[in-house]
Amino acid sequence: MICLLPDCLNHPNKNLVGNYMKITNIKSLVLTAAIVLTFFIFDINAEENQKEPFMNKDQVNGSVEEAKGKVKEVTGKILDDKSMETEGTIQKNVGKIQKRIGDIKEDINKDK
Repeated sequence: MICLLPDCLNHPNKNLVGNYMKITNIKSLVLTAAIVLTFFIFDINAEENQKEPFMNKDQVNGSVEEAKGKVKEVTGKILDDKSMETEGTIQKNVGKIQKRIGDIKEDINKDK
């Protein structure tokens, strides 16, 4: 039995409570690591894109949506929330598509 109430600390079987607390701490640590890694990856992409002087609105918004979707997807995996994970995957892919549209617009403008 896993209880979310503070009374659990006085529960006769404190092992279950301790295990729950360990799992919760591990999930929090993994979630924090996922967020830090996402921003690290986003920073690397930003450095790569500095070669070109400007990004159009679609490229910027697409990159932001892709990063937000990735964070949501990883959070869903950590919390074992399938709907959040699916929502994150969709948001990430929509961001990728929007970014690609921006890339295409950029290529068209360069050719002119």
